[in-house]
Amino acid sequence: MHKEGDEVQDDCGSREEWTLLFWTSLAVIVPVIITLWCSAQRSKRKTHMKDFFRKSKHGWHYTDLFTKPTYCCVCSQHILHGAFCDCCGVCADEQCLRRADRSLTCKEIMAPCSPGGAMEHRWVRGNVPLASYCAVCKQQCGTQPKLCDFRCVWCQTTVHDDCMDSLTAADQCELGEFRNLIIPPHYLYRVNKLRRRHPDEYSKLASSCGSGWTPVLVLANTRSGNNMGEALLGEFRTILNPVQVFDVSELTPSKALQLCSLLPPGSVQVLVCGGDGTVGWVLDAIDTMKLKGQDQFMPRVTILPLGTGNDLSNTLGWGAGYAGEIPVEQVLRNILDAEVVKMDRWKVQVASKGLYFRKPKVLSMNNYFSVGPDALMALNFHTHREKTPSFFSSRIINKTVYFLYGTKDCLVQECKDLDKRIELELDGERVALPSLEGIIVCNIGYWGGGCRLWEGMGDEPCPPTRLDDGLLEVVGVFGSFHCAQIQVKMANPVRLGQAHTVRLVLKSSKMPMQVDGEPWAQGPCTITITHKTQALMLYHSAEQTDDDDEESSASETESPTPHDSPRPPGPASARA
Repeated sequence: MHKEGDEVQDDCGSREEWTLLFWTSLAVIVPVIITLWCSAQRSKRKTHMKDFFRKSKHGWHYTDLFTKPTYCCVCSQHILHGAFCDCCGVCADEQCLRRADRSLTCKEIMAPCSPGGAMEHRWVRGNVPLASYCAVCKQQCGTQPKLCDFRCVWCQTTVHDDCMDSLTAADQCELGEFRNLIIPPHYLYRVNKLRRRHPDEYSKLASSCGSGWTPVLVLANTRSGNNMGEALLGEFRTILNPVQVFDVSELTPSKALQLCSLLPPGSVQVLVCGGDGTVGWVLDAIDTMKLKGQDQFMPRVTILPLGTGNDLSNTLGWGAGYAGEIPVEQVLRNILDAEVVKMDRWKVQVASKGLYFRKPKVLSMNNYFSVGPDALMALNFHTHREKTPSFFSSRIINKTVYFLYGTKDCLVQECKDLDKRIELELDGERVALPSLEGIIVCNIGYWGGGCRLWEGMGDEPCPPTRLDDGLLEVVGVFGSFHCAQIQVKMANPVRLGQAHTVRLVLKSSKMPMQVDGEPWAQGPCTITITHKTQALMLYHSAEQTDDDDEESSASETESPTPHDSPRPPGPASARA
């Protein structure tokens, strides 16, 4: 009897264990299956919406309750899953999206004026920006938890629902604070109607846009730095005419700058959102305009730094990196206040030895050319970024990787005995080299992500530098550790001289080289750096670009020229 009872008890215990195991497995598996199903549905929904976005005339972007709390412009309900247009600000949930696309028009990039010659407001209801005020009663708008109040997509004026009737026919759209930077739709409409496409005709049409009209084209690289380009494109499309805003990863700068030839000569400004490489790409496209005989349409270039180094941006007063700390409205205000300066650009010819029938490689240089440890770090970084580009999406990660490569080179010293492998000539005169590991040829005042290389720590007198004097500064470094000391202001580089023409002869072995952050490994060759042309840049003098203190502040108060004394504008400067 005891045996039978034990068997029954064991049988019950076994059954309970299996039951517990079943429900435990079910509790784990079911949520996983639900999560995977929801993820698949979400992915399917986004894919479907992307196809729809691509065919639409609106600039739709996916949104939900957590991304951007908004109200649908069609049904007025709170949006759980839907989209918003970054051009006109229209929002719609998934069910109303097609209806919104048909019935609510986006910003028109080209449209005629009203019969009186003025431009009418283009109102969109709801989702007005926070801290906006009614143009009629001066009270705050958008405070109620529902779809309410109106915003003009051109001048950004906001008006209460109840105040709309108070607006008179005389209340016309004047494009708001940034009217001098916006290309009005009526200008492009009139240009399209012109029978004779001539610069004089464009200047006549520009008179209707105001005396200080200097339209800005925004060229953003969505792959630069912290991947902020996509968000910036949307913010600029909201304020400007969408035809002025370009993604250079989809449309090359050469094609984007064709718009300059439809605008008055000498009036256009270009805002480059990206790193030094993107700026060089745009400047090369401007040089192509010169070759096509379009010198009169050449724009002035300014920078919103999104890259890792941003030395050119730092030199021109636009800061060492942009992370959204100031709104795009302030960026546009800074452009309105900027000064025009000239900047030298240089031609770098690399003629490999023994390859007499091959044309020399020709590169353009804006910032610097270097051979040695800093070029080796850039080459290692570039090689690994090409293999895994998704890993290098943060400015902090990029700088950390640079630091690790620099630490490795301090131990290995791959570039030692450079002075025995290379010859240097400045304006035709041979320069005796000390025991160096690297040579850096600079055109601008900053190098290595914010270090003033030529001036150093200021304990030795040296000739001043300028952006437009046709001179290059040549310095030497003893290795990666010396580079690090220079960057933290614990050491100075070896100043080798200034010159109009620099010639380097690599006699043996391969060495890492770079031009403006674009590195490569180079065998025996002759490198010649000569003056190429000058570019028109915008300098932002109101912002300090260095962490220097009282001494720099004093120098700024004494003179309006760039504190960087890195090649101040000089007499050629003019107001933007």
